[in-house]
Amino acid sequence: MRIALFITCLNDTLFPGTGRAVVTVLERLGHTVDFPREQTCCGQMHFNTGYRGEAVPLVTRFVRAFASYDAVVTPSASCAGMVRESHPVLANGHGQPWLRQQVAELVPRVHEFTEFLTDVLGVTDVGASFPHKVVYHPTCHSLRGLRLGDRPLQLLRAVRGIDLVDLPSADSCCGFGGTFAIKNAETSSAMLADKTDEVLSTAADVLCAADNSCLMHIGGGLSRRGTRVRTMHLAEILAATEGTV
Repeated sequence: MRIALFITCLNDTLFPGTGRAVVTVLERLGHTVDFPREQTCCGQMHFNTGYRGEAVPLVTRFVRAFASYDAVVTPSASCAGMVRESHPVLANGHGQPWLRQQVAELVPRVHEFTEFLTDVLGVTDVGASFPHKVVYHPTCHSLRGLRLGDRPLQLLRAVRGIDLVDLPSADSCCGFGGTFAIKNAETSSAMLADKTDEVLSTAADVLCAADNSCLMHIGGGLSRRGTRVRTMHLAEILAATEGTV
């Protein structure tokens, strides 16, 4: 199977360790992962703010970068949802027939990282060890968009040494929502305050999620409150082998 990593522009710029973690896990499972250098943004920012025509060249570039792969894996539920749900909308509304066809062929091969592990590779134990108290936040795109369900939790429960605790009101939004946090700052801040209260109530050492954008938002709130709670992408926990020989 030819596997490509779609790292996303946010991770490539701010959280490159997450991409390395994805590769670490997949290589540990015996797979080779390519990184197509032509990849850039999936166009989510453009699409969500009404610049649909301007997003089409990014859809075209995405197809060019990843069309030859059997599987495209991304550590972002948000960007996976954009590709699978909105690229067809853009191709059908603004693209040429050849683009519509290529998007339709590629979209089923695009997978969020945890669903690729559980649904495509059929594994939940990836050989990870992480002896810390961890709480998982299901981001809106992973929960409501991709409907990942308990796939991330299945993977976390199989991590050796982990103390996985439940997050109160886990299905509530953290208040990020991309430009929502900018356009509706007061509402976003209130939602963030509730979320940080819930995280702190668990006494967890680490907060993890399937989207670094939401972790960045919550992590900022936790930092401003002077807490020592770390934020880590789920892939980084699955890549960890702490305490093993």
